[in-house]
Amino acid sequence: MRLKSLVAAMAAVASLAPIASQAQSASENPWMVRVRATDLIWQNGQTSSVSALNVKAQDKIIPEFDVSYFFTKNIAAELVLTYPQTIQINYGAGQNQLGTIKALPPSLLLQYHFTDLGAFKPYVGAGVNYTIFSSRNNLGNGAYSVGGSSTGVVGQVGADYMFDKNWGLNLDLKYATMSTNVTVTSTGADAGKLTLNPWMPSVGITYKF
Repeated sequence: MRLKSLVAAMAAVASLAPIASQAQSASENPWMVRVRATDLIWQNGQTSSVSALNVKAQDKIIPEFDVSYFFTKNIAAELVLTYPQTIQINYGAGQNQLGTIKALPPSLLLQYHFTDLGAFKPYVGAGVNYTIFSSRNNLGNGAYSVGGSSTGVVGQVGADYMFDKNWGLNLDLKYATMSTNVTVTSTGADAGKLTLNPWMPSVGITYKF
């Protein structure tokens, strides 16, 4: 149901494209792409048995690719993508490795771009994050598993500095709400919740078509 909701939201944005294209000037292409390096800085909140084990996800730098469509010169939608990322989960005072899980965390955001400041073009955005967890039974040699997905909100501030009409440098900061339930694999008993809620500072290259 959550995945269907995200797909429906993306479809709704896409359905606006014919209307939005009329708002673009004839000489301006509405598409923009970016490639970023993103640092996942997990906040690692815990409850119940998960807290007793001091379970934490290990921070990681990942590649990120996003596509933006400008409905007007100020309003855009951005789809943020990567491929499934292997996240190391640690535990205990010494933060020894408990295992790994994989996470695929696409986000869809609506943005406002401030475009009248010359080459410097800051923006703000807000939207939804849907994270799909896989390889979920690898914790504690299979003793623990995590839930299949997480739906949350995501906020964003950033800026492009355009070197010319096509190429630019991008700096971006996002925060997403993200969590997963941890269960005892053998019994299905609830072991608590791991709240990840990552900060995601990024740096990358912008290309405006």
